[in-house]
Amino acid sequence: MRLRVATFNVENLASRHSFGPKERPETAPALSLFDVPDPEQREAVQRSLAVALEDDKRELSALALAQAAPDILALQEIDNLGVLQAFFSNYVHRLTDRRYGHFRLIDGNDPRGIDVAFAARLDLLDQKGAKARSHQEETFGGLGVHTEELAALRIGPDDLVFNRDCLEVDLDFGEAELTVYVCHFKAIADRLDGRDKTRPIRHAEALGVRRIIERRFGEGWRDANWIIAGDLNDFTEQVRDGEAVPAKPSGLDPLLDGFAINPVAVLPTSQRWTYFHHQAERKDRPFEEAHVQLDYVLLSPALAGANPTPTVELLRHGLPYRVPLDPAHPDRSIGHLATRADRYPRVGWDRPKASDHSPLIVTVDLPRKRG
Repeated sequence: MRLRVATFNVENLASRHSFGPKERPETAPALSLFDVPDPEQREAVQRSLAVALEDDKRELSALALAQAAPDILALQEIDNLGVLQAFFSNYVHRLTDRRYGHFRLIDGNDPRGIDVAFAARLDLLDQKGAKARSHQEETFGGLGVHTEELAALRIGPDDLVFNRDCLEVDLDFGEAELTVYVCHFKAIADRLDGRDKTRPIRHAEALGVRRIIERRFGEGWRDANWIIAGDLNDFTEQVRDGEAVPAKPSGLDPLLDGFAINPVAVLPTSQRWTYFHHQAERKDRPFEEAHVQLDYVLLSPALAGANPTPTVELLRHGLPYRVPLDPAHPDRSIGHLATRADRYPRVGWDRPKASDHSPLIVTVDLPRKRG
């Protein structure tokens, strides 16, 4: 059977107007312009602002998902199951004839409360066809991934491996089976120049996912149908001026070196990215920008073997206009970028936008069950 498998970090799909004492990135700029000293008044203003901004953003997020038209979907930065269901009911389902369900979300470890989630086309499975299991309580020691580098960061063997979760979802289609691991690894601190500081954590998360898969399938892990999907927050190359610049070592090395296969690698160099890094010049660092792949749909060796030329799509119409869609184009001026007419209606220079990540879709043929 043929499946469109997608991953999308929707960027703070939350039912809260703030993350505890921290304002959401969408509301903070406008609030900074107004002096509202009374805490109750400020909270009321923030709540109203969040509702207004969220409606614009979520219509664009829904447009991206409607265009992606996935059969199964890995999502990141979801507040809770209720807001996920409301988003699909009141936004996605108003833009597409496809109906989604089989929602799976288990509260993970993120201090902001943003979790990973799973969804699938409603008619794809029966009600018992998707079984989810959380790995949020796995420890570095328990998975055998603790290192001296982690100890230097004051991370002990009894600490939790996954910054969010590794959500394991078993899918039974009757004629075929598939296991999806939905992940969202530790973010890169301080943009690109902080990548080295946080790499040991992502390396442990990646190795942890590998250990979970090896534990689950044993010596047959190469022959099983599994996919790792999500925002893995690291890369092996940067696309600069349309050319690939190697960026190894990577926190994803345990997954990409002889374990899983990244189908995005078949794309032309200038297309192998899902996220745009931009750093303004400061006294302590130069100006820097790069297009990188942070979002992945990684295939097991068996799935990759069954799909030697998978169809790979990256949808960038929901990115803000400040993002150059052509990494090789020399003109980065506002006049050039803002007049491309290559985004969804109402997308702005920085906001509103569908997300700061691009949805990634990989179409695969799923082998039938053996025997």
